[in-house]
Amino acid sequence: MTPWIVLGIVALLFVGCFLYVGRRDRRRLGASDDATAVRDARASQQRYEVERHQSQGETWLNGRTDGT
Repeated sequence: MTPWIVLGIVALLFVGCFLYVGRRDRRRLGASDDATAVRDARASQQRYEVERHQSQGETWLNGRTDGT
């Protein structure tokens, strides 16, 4: 009976630690962090799209002027 009590106590401590760390991390990451990350990702994506568009336009113009 004693080994079962020890295993039960260890299991409770493990679950308690798991819940404590999960709650602490959830509190630390706020909605403002998520909004900032989304805004930064959108800015990076738009910057990439603009650079790609410029590159494609320059390639098209170079091909057009070289043949004329």
